Amino acid sequence: MGSNSMELLGIEPLELQFPFELKKQISCSMQLTNRTDDYIGFKVKTTSPKKYCVRPNSGIVPPRSTSDVIVTMQAQKEEPLDMQCKDKFLVQSVIVAEGTLPKDITGDLFTKQSGNVVDEVKLKVVYVPPPKPPSPVREGSEEGSSPRPSLSDGSTLNYQETTRESDEAAIKAQKGQEGFTPETSALISKLTEERNSAIQQNNKLREELDLVRRELSKQNDGFSLVVVAVIALLGILLGFIMKR
Repeated sequence: MGSNSMELLGIEPLELQFPFELKKQISCSMQLTNRTDDYIGFKVKTTSPKKYCVRPNSGIVPPRSTSDVIVTMQAQKEEPLDMQCKDKFLVQSVIVAEGTLPKDITGDLFTKQSGNVVDEVKLKVVYVPPPKPPSPVREGSEEGSSPRPSLSDGSTLNYQETTRESDEAAIKAQKGQEGFTPETSALISKLTEERNSAIQQNNKLREELDLVRRELSKQNDGFSLVVVAVIALLGILLGFIMKR
């Protein structure tokens, strides 16, 4: 068990930050890292025990492993002056024998009378403003203007990517759903109109042909040469339109 290092546990962070909001219970976490080959027992204390709940407030961190501790601040009815907090936390750690149970981690292990080498780390408590909702995009921005690049704000990168995707969508919409250029789309539209016009003429000729046939069926003396010529002409026109 002989570890000569006074830093038994690595603690992260050393400053507990709480996004303060009135009448709301808020939690933050810290990690206890054991980089030694020993079993380390720990205990968490605070100057305001009625204000915070710590889980677990004591335990054992096995060799070369990490344990998480959740610190929960009870809902506060009043906002502190200037958002300042004087609360402190103390994390005590000590080497324990292998096979020690968490229930055996009592305050007696961390006293001078125990003869144990106790490592103590003090933590500050800081109140921070709650995260603000994302601001809406301002209207009336100039076209063609580029947003200023920022190396520290990740939201700027997202905005640039979104703008670039929007530009690609606009180009695609301009080309049409099938990816045609405006010129090709206009040509297709013109051909479609001509096709529809030809279909209308075809239907009209069919109706006239049916009308002639009905008139001929009423006659008893057979087909005249003129009528036969008319039918032949209509057939030729119909065939020409169908080829288009």
